[in-house]
Amino acid sequence: MARTETDRCPGVLAVHQAADGGLARVRLPGGWLSAQQLEVLRIAAAELGDGRLELTSRANVQIRGLDARGPRELSDRLFAAGLLPSIAHERVRNILASPLSGLDEQSRYDVLPVAAALDRALCARPGLAELPGRFLFALDDGRGDLADVQADVAVRALDDRSAVLSLGSRGARVSWTEVPELMLAAAEAFLSVRDQEWRIAELADGEERILKRLGLTADKPLNTSTTRVTAGAHGQALVVTVPLGSLTQDQAAALAAAGAGVRITPWRSVVVPVGAAGLEEVGLVTAADSVWEGVTACAGKPGCAKALADVRADASRLMPTFNRDGQRVHWSGCERRCGKPAGGFVDVVAVSDGYLVDGERV
Repeated sequence: MARTETDRCPGVLAVHQAADGGLARVRLPGGWLSAQQLEVLRIAAAELGDGRLELTSRANVQIRGLDARGPRELSDRLFAAGLLPSIAHERVRNILASPLSGLDEQSRYDVLPVAAALDRALCARPGLAELPGRFLFALDDGRGDLADVQADVAVRALDDRSAVLSLGSRGARVSWTEVPELMLAAAEAFLSVRDQEWRIAELADGEERILKRLGLTADKPLNTSTTRVTAGAHGQALVVTVPLGSLTQDQAAALAAAGAGVRITPWRSVVVPVGAAGLEEVGLVTAADSVWEGVTACAGKPGCAKALADVRADASRLMPTFNRDGQRVHWSGCERRCGKPAGGFVDVVAVSDGYLVDGERV
């Protein structure tokens, strides 16, 4: 598919101007934040934005409501906190990693150090700053929690020595020692053959062409089984659901106080050490049977000028009576469905006179 529009994926330096002010997206490779870095983001949201930290479906954090001075001050603070290691690469550090990796028995290999190594190597290659802002790397620790995120370059652990690398429908067995180099080589190959495409899936015969350049034979059937990560204790970790993926000041402060650091998940939840206290008192959810488990929403009104409804307020009002049979639910203020999760979900979309649920008017 040929793209004609400009890649406007927001970042810290490329701030999107929304109806409620500037929107900055902070990339967090592997979803990792130290407690100190989370505090920097919390205070920045309070002093420069609307006070909240939005979690995204790529395990990043957004700050909304920035005024004219906000982007420059925010970038200075993030640089000092180590959250902007490369100005040129800040929009392309899109690296997902299994958030429970190394913390429970389902983890076949700890991919967090690989994510950090991949990020350092990415930032060290000037040419890769030209990647589109939507190009995505994913490191699955073998449990399958990232099997449906539709990454451009994905690796799934087999054991502590080897993994399967895939660019789409097929996989090639590789060793962990060569994973960062192969993932970046795939990204470089994409840049060398692309025209206006943003993703490998948009490139005609992209998977085959890039695998050929890498000298790989993708002959291993992909394991497409998925594992859903829910709230609650998992080994050494506690997964905490953030209602509608929007952290208040009190909630962010409680998470920062929970331990040495946090891991943001692609499901808009947060991983902290087991035993963290004071979370439910500020409205966070630590049990999987909550009505907020798996519920997400776009910004909606008044933050987005294209939205037809205040979907966050409507979700807060209606979810306690919403029958979804355990499925994920995403509330969208318009047909663009911004922030929708990967995989299957109940699709709630605002229209001019109400909502459609999976295409049916309610």
